[in-house]
Amino acid sequence: MLPLTMRHQEFKVPNELQGTIKCFWHNSNNFGTSPTTFEVMPDGYAEIIFYFGELYSLTSSGYMQPLPSPFMMGLLNKPAHFYTQNQLQIIGIRCFPWTVFDLLGLPPGKDSLRVFEHPIAGLQPQLNTCMQAGNIAGAINIVTQFFTNAVTEPASGNMLYKAGDAMIMARGTRPVSRIAAEAHATVRTLERNFKRSSGHTVKDVSALMRFEQVRNHLWIYPDASLAGLAHELGYTDQAHLSREFKRYSGTTPAAFARKAKQGKPLNGDDFVAFVQA
Repeated sequence: MLPLTMRHQEFKVPNELQGTIKCFWHNSNNFGTSPTTFEVMPDGYAEIIFYFGELYSLTSSGYMQPLPSPFMMGLLNKPAHFYTQNQLQIIGIRCFPWTVFDLLGLPPGKDSLRVFEHPIAGLQPQLNTCMQAGNIAGAINIVTQFFTNAVTEPASGNMLYKAGDAMIMARGTRPVSRIAAEAHATVRTLERNFKRSSGHTVKDVSALMRFEQVRNHLWIYPDASLAGLAHELGYTDQAHLSREFKRYSGTTPAAFARKAKQGKPLNGDDFVAFVQA
């Protein structure tokens, strides 16, 4: 397995979208003519993906499923594998899992990858024009305007926003009872509404948030103490951290750290790392 880097840039969302969307982002890479398989690890977000080029999802049986643009990646519980070649560009909308389905007006679910029919697909021709012209800012403006028009009221006052904000601030380390208290709700009410909006429980999402913290930390600091990370992020012990890491990544934190040492790019923070087969 070899590291693959893609040029990555993130864009802030306007104030009225901040309770719903984490950020917009753009990735670009020329993979060359050889078919390339890359792996994307889980994190605590759902993504709406527009792409320009060739992109396929690899199923567990090895079948390459062609993907429409856009499609949605929900919360992953294991790495997802994709196939591409030549030039690939992506415009992504990184959403909080408790807001994405309401934002799109879709029923919630645990789909790791969802293909859906929605008026947002009508943006593809405009985005194509921008990408062909190298006008990334114009493409981001198009998706910003679409979602600004779609959000009819601010999210900051509602229970799920308060719960999500508490989870983010604690990096997924707080128990459900404390999250409910900060959202001014009972545990039962919070869990019912959270699952109804996201398809997942508070515990599900918190566990992914913690995994994401470990994954990101080890990518930047591969020599970090696993025992120290376990303590900092509220795992019972190092063995607990290792079990959870392997559950979501399919590999041990030590093996992931070794891979990060071998393949971490030297160009700074404007890169995002995937793993190439």
